[in-house]
Amino acid sequence: MASVAGVYARAFADVVLAGRLDPGRAVADLRAIARLLNQSLELRRVWENPAVPVEQKHSLLNVIAQRDGFSAQARNLIAILIDHRRLHFLDSIVAQLEKELDARLGFAEAQITSARVLTDAEKRELEAQVEKLTGKKVRASYDEDTALLGGAVVRIGSTIYDGSVNGQLEKFKETISS
Repeated sequence: MASVAGVYARAFADVVLAGRLDPGRAVADLRAIARLLNQSLELRRVWENPAVPVEQKHSLLNVIAQRDGFSAQARNLIAILIDHRRLHFLDSIVAQLEKELDARLGFAEAQITSARVLTDAEKRELEAQVEKLTGKKVRASYDEDTALLGGAVVRIGSTIYDGSVNGQLEKFKETISS
């Protein structure tokens, strides 16, 4: 499953970047279509039903794409998924596409957990430090965990940077023990 989603995601990322399209809009269009499919069982049944002629499926897609202002490229991807009976992979394709575009555009997703709610200035400073550390532009999401006592923990993929008071105390405890 991941390989099918990856193939479509890489191909669509090629289209987005070669066509100099707005990556954010491309992903947003596909997310909106995925949301429509998840909310409308009838739409999903029509697009996935092999008994419904392809021309009718495409006509319905064209009406929806025009009504909601989806890009021609997003519409074309959905048409291909309908034609190849791969529409059930759409959510996975969108997730893979986000990762693919982030990698190609030099972004890193950072999950930052702090002991308290950070101010906007603190967030900007922390993101700047993470950008220096990774050499990538950072998209950060924030959580709060009072158990950290102070400081922050930054998770980028499987890498964890622990700058929390709790983490420092653990390191100090290990140093004393050995």
